[in-house]
Amino acid sequence: MFKLGVMTDEISQDFQTAVNVCQEYELSQVEIRSVWDKPPQELATDDDMNKMKTILDQADMTVSCIASPFLKCDLGNREQYQEHLGILRNCIKLAHFFDTKIIRGFTFWRTGPPETVWQQILDAYEQPVKILEAEDCLIGIENEASTHIGSSAELERFLKALNTPRVQAIWDAANEVYAEGGELPFPDAFNRVKDKMIHMHVKDAVKNERGEAECVRVGEGGYIDYPAQFQALLDMGYEGAVSLETHWRPVKLSEDVLNRPGGAAFSESGEMASRMCLDNIKAMLTDLGVWPAR
Repeated sequence: MFKLGVMTDEISQDFQTAVNVCQEYELSQVEIRSVWDKPPQELATDDDMNKMKTILDQADMTVSCIASPFLKCDLGNREQYQEHLGILRNCIKLAHFFDTKIIRGFTFWRTGPPETVWQQILDAYEQPVKILEAEDCLIGIENEASTHIGSSAELERFLKALNTPRVQAIWDAANEVYAEGGELPFPDAFNRVKDKMIHMHVKDAVKNERGEAECVRVGEGGYIDYPAQFQALLDMGYEGAVSLETHWRPVKLSEDVLNRPGGAAFSESGEMASRMCLDNIKAMLTDLGVWPAR
């Protein structure tokens, strides 16, 4: 049985507030992206980690993943690359402290078809893989339209070419709606990555009348069949985490904020939006007979 959680900054920058909401919904895990207006790599201090752990221990909750921005940077920029290796190391410190192995990663800002820089991206992962091996951690690559690996087809091909157990997939069905050449998120795109999936995000998206992708309340887009997606997780015996990554807000967030989520501007009105999404997820999982998903 999978475990349902949420990215805390989709509720609030205040960690206690986010955990309180999670407790109300009987969630067992959280995913750490930004807390107290700090990105995850800046939270790897004894003070911040101990504060978060005290709050989690009191709620009997754990951390599923460190949602780092690793390699959301410019391909070929040596200074940025070295900076992001430091981000990875700090997020590994956070992962060790919270007893998780999964750090989210990306594949550089998209500047064109990934085929034109394919070998560069593969080469750029050589050093991170060595770090992961030494630290016994994993990177989950998220299919993310703003980066070179935007679709499930690109992610499937990338993981096959990289060919290391240290780098696997984080599946995000809504991101497939945004991706250039994206397929039907479920079951078509999901089937490409399910065997490599170590973590999953839940948000919803549709194409508007102008053909542009936009986030909506989970369960109300109609294009992603989330009840069938959840049933597929049960059928395959997936026991990993499923994190709500709301993204939808009553007042639409800008594309830049969506591509670089975190901080107070991102979390504003997030609690109400996340509660509304969790209500819909609860109804879906109740119908499947698996609520609470712990």
